[in-house]
Amino acid sequence: MAKLAINGGPKEKKSPWPEWPIYDDREKQKLIEVLNSRNWGTLGPKVLEFEEKFSTFINVSHAQTVSNGTTALEIVLRALNIGYGDEVIVPPYTFMATITAVLIVNATPIFVDIDPNTNCIDAEKIEAAITPRTKAIIPVHISGTPSNMDRIMKIAEAYDLYVIEDASQAHGSEWEGKKLGSIGTVGTFSFQLSKNMTSGEGGIITTNNKELADACWSIHHVGRRRDDEWYRHYRLSTNARMTEWQAAILLVQLERLNSQIEKREKNAEKLDKLLNLIDGIETFKMDSRVTRHTRHLYMFRFKNKFFKNISKKRFIEALNAEGIPCGYGYIELNKQPIFKNTKIKQILTQDINYYSLKLPETERACRETVWIPQNVLLGEEKDIEIIAKAVLKIQNNCNEL
Repeated sequence: MAKLAINGGPKEKKSPWPEWPIYDDREKQKLIEVLNSRNWGTLGPKVLEFEEKFSTFINVSHAQTVSNGTTALEIVLRALNIGYGDEVIVPPYTFMATITAVLIVNATPIFVDIDPNTNCIDAEKIEAAITPRTKAIIPVHISGTPSNMDRIMKIAEAYDLYVIEDASQAHGSEWEGKKLGSIGTVGTFSFQLSKNMTSGEGGIITTNNKELADACWSIHHVGRRRDDEWYRHYRLSTNARMTEWQAAILLVQLERLNSQIEKREKNAEKLDKLLNLIDGIETFKMDSRVTRHTRHLYMFRFKNKFFKNISKKRFIEALNAEGIPCGYGYIELNKQPIFKNTKIKQILTQDINYYSLKLPETERACRETVWIPQNVLLGEEKDIEIIAKAVLKIQNNCNEL
């Protein structure tokens, strides 16, 4: 008789996990306020209120809402005058938007391998990738895990480079007591549906540089300038404005963020202890300089030799069948089909064969890393224990796979 759920055995987790997104009557009330105001567009009072509250939360002087996290990166690159002939250092283990934003402005993405301890860009390998054309570094705080911002900022200062923090998964994470998105030249966040704060879509740019903030405001608002005539446009720009509907929801999402982070951190610590008892499962060790981790994803490494050499794909299928939501994660960005596009080669500053790049830690991460979504960490302690039981159950019954 089968023991694993994937083969018809009993599921380890039968009850549902906390649903996502989470909302209550507070979001409903805010949306009704927008409805009744008939101010359904952009640049309204709720947008301005959210920008002010989020800038206070991140501890920066300026925050500019935009339509999504991808446009946030594109707008920042344009505001920094990064374009054709320039190079931007990026990690290869991230969402596609990190590099498409660079390509959209006709700049060249230069990949630097990741740190196996974090799956974030390896700060110790950045310097070797810098050329006279390098203009910026985009550290991506994957899963809410901070990149090594001390080292990155020292390198940026030495070479006069911009640091664009892609904090799309890091709402509330801290490095040495400083919120991510406040340490570099500028930070970008996403409010896409899966994010720890969500309005379905949306994004925001954070900075302490007023000139940069004004440029981002102009670019997101069809080239206008603050306090100038409505039909006077100064830049080749776009329309990437956030609506009152999104801001209304985000005002409440921000209110509950701290308590959710506390619960995720507590449950992640519990899960670390449980999974560390299982041969072939490796958890990620926390750098002592990480003072808060928002845990957008719970990541762990799966070593298949301890599971009778079943594939990661098969392991994930079995874990999902046990009622534990988990995913495969990214594939190497340098192996995306976009780099076969001949038009891409026309804008590159170097003759780069992205497919042939040797990025061993990224390849390892794609081969071994398993993701558990953040809403799972909003469960109760008994739910967290079930995750470890399910992993151990699969290991003990690998012969069924």
